[in-house]
Amino acid sequence: MRAFVTGGSGFVGGHLVRALIRRGYKVVALARTESSAETLRAMGAVIARGDVTDKESMREGMRDADVVFHIAGWYKVGSPDWMKAEAINVGGTRKVLSLAQELDVPKIVYASSVAVFGDTKGQLVDENYRSSGPFLTEYDRTKWLAHYKVAEPLIEQGAPIIIVMPGAAYGPGDHSVVGDLMSMFYQGSPLLPGPETTLTFAHVEDIAEGIILAAEKGRIGESYILAGPAVPFGEMFDFWSYLTGKGAPPIRIPARFLHALAPLAGALSAVVPLPAYVSREALESTGVTYAARADKARTELGWHPRPLQAGMLETFEWVAKTAPDTELVDRERQIAGIALLTAAVLFLIWFFSRRQKPT
Repeated sequence: MRAFVTGGSGFVGGHLVRALIRRGYKVVALARTESSAETLRAMGAVIARGDVTDKESMREGMRDADVVFHIAGWYKVGSPDWMKAEAINVGGTRKVLSLAQELDVPKIVYASSVAVFGDTKGQLVDENYRSSGPFLTEYDRTKWLAHYKVAEPLIEQGAPIIIVMPGAAYGPGDHSVVGDLMSMFYQGSPLLPGPETTLTFAHVEDIAEGIILAAEKGRIGESYILAGPAVPFGEMFDFWSYLTGKGAPPIRIPARFLHALAPLAGALSAVVPLPAYVSREALESTGVTYAARADKARTELGWHPRPLQAGMLETFEWVAKTAPDTELVDRERQIAGIALLTAAVLFLIWFFSRRQKPT
């Protein structure tokens, strides 16, 4: 079987490429840069130099593929570069999927996201749930457009597309939001912003396995959620404390306070660059619920992700080997956290006292 893969040098895509090769697939992987090409060659993939935003650059690599896996995507929190998000997540998806249809590829697997559901407000939803916004981030908005305005219309036109919808991936090598949170916890951060924020958690290897199962067992035109249990950050940090023996953050800032700071962050970002985790978009996203259930994938695909305890312990072993482990770094993080908290409290005191003054 010949598989063409986009996004193969990324976190999920890299695990997918390795899993496909172990299964005996011949993998042709799209590489935009030489560093990506080197990474993919080391995995055993054949390299096709190109870019998802350039349709013709993919044509030869995709030709004669038995299946196309479109995993590439733009994901940044707090980035103002919405045009790049549109170009990659929407335009790139249109070019990959339409080219695969044009070349008569028998099966196309597109990696959407549970983020297209937006804030489910405590509901644990399935593939039939629909949301039309408003969207919390540019990632959510552009993935929604790619899912409902690109992939689904192509399915209606006869394209043999299967959609997978991963939740939050975690595992060794993760440098996304979840990986950053695990490193922050491990290094003893005293702060937990937005403990109500709820994500689903699935090991990256299990998500890669689910994507392959969708190609091998999934029904054309169907969507499959690949998500583990939905857990609020507050509960997850307590769980990590139980697993590792490290103390959970003693200071937990409710999302409503961070929302009050979001306009200030937006105003400041126009003057000075701010870290992504204190951007207006990041602060406004705290407290949300990205919760979805994978019953359909379990039943139809036979997808069974590993227990959280096993996956998290493995990931913390990696964190322990890679995270800075000096008292100086710990003290700097604690000082930075306390400074941020102090600034937040002072702002809130000023903000609410100003509102209570008689006019």
